[in-house]
Amino acid sequence: MPRRLLLVCSVMCCAGMVWSAVLIAGLLAGVRMLPSALAVGVAAFLTVPGAIAGVIGNRWYYRTTRPRRAWSLTSWVPPHVPHWVSMLAGVVFFGFWLAVVVAFAGLDGNAEMLNGQYVISHNGRITVIDQSGYERQLALEQQISLGVLGAIAVGGTFMTWAVLTHHAAPEPTHTQSAGMPLA
Repeated sequence: MPRRLLLVCSVMCCAGMVWSAVLIAGLLAGVRMLPSALAVGVAAFLTVPGAIAGVIGNRWYYRTTRPRRAWSLTSWVPPHVPHWVSMLAGVVFFGFWLAVVVAFAGLDGNAEMLNGQYVISHNGRITVIDQSGYERQLALEQQISLGVLGAIAVGGTFMTWAVLTHHAAPEPTHTQSAGMPLA
């Protein structure tokens, strides 16, 4: 994988993480800055290539299929990455996860327009709501999408930077998953 492409994907993924975080902060402050299609579309455009590059790069360089020890954070992190970096990534990932959970807790159903009225449909029941309730539901839906993409962006940024800094690390002689010599 060319380093320049990996660097571009990493920067895009980092930008997707910041984009999602800023828009979620706005939603939590009560301001929906952009329509959902545009906000989520840009976040996906920025995030997905970097996340894919990170997964492929990590699979290529570290040849892992599973962690060395299931419940140890250090077994999921490439050996040359400082532990504080992995902890920081975990905290930011948790923030995005929390934004998704909070948004799911606030959802009342599927907000839509029906015959010129704002309604929420939930389990076959349709409830008429006011415009502010409708906007709140749309903001929560947007927050869920941005939270998921932000969490993916954290992982993509972490993985691409791990591969980009791989050159400074010693080359492994065994796979991290099975302990067998590399072919």
